Amino acid sequence: MRALGRTLALAATLALTLAAPGRAADTIRLAVQKTGTFSWELAAIRAAGLDKEADLSLDVTELASPEAGKIALRAGNADIILSDWLWVSRERALGAKLTFYPYSSALGAVMVPAASPIKTLADLRGRKLAIGGGPIDKSWLLLQARMKQDGIDLKSDATIVYGAPPLIAAKALDGEMDASLNFWNFCAQLEAKGFRRLTGIEDILPKLGAKGAVSAVGYVFDESWAASHRDAVARFIAMTRKAKQLLVTSDAAWDKIAALTGATDPTMLKTYRDRYRDGIPRRSIDDEEKDARVLYRVLAEIGGRDLVGPAAELDPGTFYHAVPGD
Repeated sequence: MRALGRTLALAATLALTLAAPGRAADTIRLAVQKTGTFSWELAAIRAAGLDKEADLSLDVTELASPEAGKIALRAGNADIILSDWLWVSRERALGAKLTFYPYSSALGAVMVPAASPIKTLADLRGRKLAIGGGPIDKSWLLLQARMKQDGIDLKSDATIVYGAPPLIAAKALDGEMDASLNFWNFCAQLEAKGFRRLTGIEDILPKLGAKGAVSAVGYVFDESWAASHRDAVARFIAMTRKAKQLLVTSDAAWDKIAALTGATDPTMLKTYRDRYRDGIPRRSIDDEEKDARVLYRVLAEIGGRDLVGPAAELDPGTFYHAVPGD
């Protein structure tokens, strides 16, 4: 009788469990640049059902620019955005306890037409160089720092033109510039059109003291929010890792998101795919942070307070270390 009673109790418990509604998925609010590469990753996540697998509900707001994402995060209207560790460290120095987890180490490149006589960085002297971004764009500052090691001051030794990345890419295609330095995806467009990579910014980092690839862009969120949503953050990062692995191993996954990339032909899509894969972070957080600390000093020296604010060193809490396995 006791055995029968236990069996009936177990059956009743199971029936109640099955009848109970499922636990609601954790919601994470994302502010995403509409034309940015994060939207590609999110599309791959949804196409593969990785958000459901992670028990996450992704509430995505599309914005026109990275600056709009920063405003949304600081106003409490988003939980996670993409930005760089320079901005995170600067905000921390000003009192905002944001933190950063690597998303991509893909950086820009100096691009020249295929038949250009420019063969080395030193050949940029006397040329017209277009910069995608402004005077304190990170890649531009790193390039200046590298050239100063060779006694070349590009700001005065070349004609510098600044502009929005899409405009700079268009002017490069029109032949208005001798060379351009732009964000990696615009460089990939030029590469697919036959332009030549004179040098990638990642190629000059060892000369500036870095030991390996450094993720310039990452997922950025508030420290206190992360502390109260630690498990959801861990699942979010695990989910994005699975998405990256899918985009590494499956060309078919790229076919599903091709329309979002803006690729106009298979060659451009392949170039996007290859450069995206090159930029997937593969180093420990400790190693990433050590190199970021070295490069921060380089950038602070070149860019000054306009770039880094009051802090001469990378803030100790800039990188997020609470993910299992890191």
